[in-house]
Amino acid sequence: MKVGGSLRVPGDKSISHRSLILGALAEGDSRVTSILESADVKSTAGVLRALGVDVPPIGADFVVRGTGRRGLRQPLAQLDAGNSGTTTRLMAGVVAALPIAATFVGDASLSRRPMRRVARPLEAMGARFDLPAHGGLPMTVHGGSLHDIEWTSEVASAQVKSAILLAALASGVRARVIEPERTRDHTERMLAARGATLSVDGSTVTLDANSPLTPLDTRVPGDPSSAAFFAGLAAIARGGELRLEGVCMNDTRTGFFRTLRAMGARVDEENQRVEGGEPVADVIVAPRALRAAVVTREDVPAMVDELPLLACLATRAEGETRITGANELRVKESDRITAVVDNLRAIGADAEELQDGMVIRGSDRPLRGRILTHADHRLAMAFGILGAAEGNAIEVDDPSCVEVSYPGFWSDLERVTAAV
Repeated sequence: MKVGGSLRVPGDKSISHRSLILGALAEGDSRVTSILESADVKSTAGVLRALGVDVPPIGADFVVRGTGRRGLRQPLAQLDAGNSGTTTRLMAGVVAALPIAATFVGDASLSRRPMRRVARPLEAMGARFDLPAHGGLPMTVHGGSLHDIEWTSEVASAQVKSAILLAALASGVRARVIEPERTRDHTERMLAARGATLSVDGSTVTLDANSPLTPLDTRVPGDPSSAAFFAGLAAIARGGELRLEGVCMNDTRTGFFRTLRAMGARVDEENQRVEGGEPVADVIVAPRALRAAVVTREDVPAMVDELPLLACLATRAEGETRITGANELRVKESDRITAVVDNLRAIGADAEELQDGMVIRGSDRPLRGRILTHADHRLAMAFGILGAAEGNAIEVDDPSCVEVSYPGFWSDLERVTAAV
């Protein structure tokens, strides 16, 4: 298998969610272009509409008509977040600051995901939550008047941090969030670009009380998590190179590219620029012999979504790849540690499960068989990339689950491998 040509991956999922939410909380119109048109982002748009925000059907170019921080209203029905944890946790922060009560629901996968981690700081601010015994959905948020908070997070979670910041923003109070490791900082960057008064000191973020928020047009850059799949494809190809255009290169999101470069792949950046407060570049990737990697807890936040892909690539690398400190993988759309290791073993790879990660030993033997995605888009795409490698024959049980984050994934995969 060789690769060739250029590809612009869909808009960044994290920035897409936040462009809708911050557009809704500002007073006035915010134009959004190049948004990710995926199921998860559509869930955020649907929840905002249910709260009274004028969000048209999302597309290449549209306008969110913001209601201001106090303009959202009591929903007439439950808020359906589909499969989107980002929608649920970030919007829980918004609802917590409003004089309303709203119940979040989702699909079976989302309903199992942990919500107490976001409920606890918001309750400490003055909101009230009703959660089932298992701590997932349905979750009812009783919002109201909140107060200042200084919160030290036990887990490194950009979603928890963002929920606290959005709650403070919407209620006009001060928030200080201290994380064990620095996580993706799109919320901070996008708030600052809209005039909010906040400061960042390492892994501590402080948002001032009564912070302003003005409308701002957003052009969403390419999603680095989506680009990672095709960078991985190019790294294990037999030849050629692949150009990934307009990728967000925020350093809290690019741990995978740094690791891939350390494994031996050629990873170059061209046309570097800043768009909407985010660093953007074209990424050019070409294959070279890969060697094993070591990923530790400090590395995980900047590449947590790409770890299933890294595990798949490690089967083609020389030596033993060890991933530790990745407990967060167990509470994603699936238990990604068990699911990745079980699937790797099912297709003939040498993989071992750890409590907080996994060990993969590389080889050049063909990998063949059927993998179970558990409706997890990241697993489907990771094993889809591995299946495209020379000599492998891997069947993905549920290809359609990629709609959550990358609806055109399979057609793009076919195009870049057929271009040579």
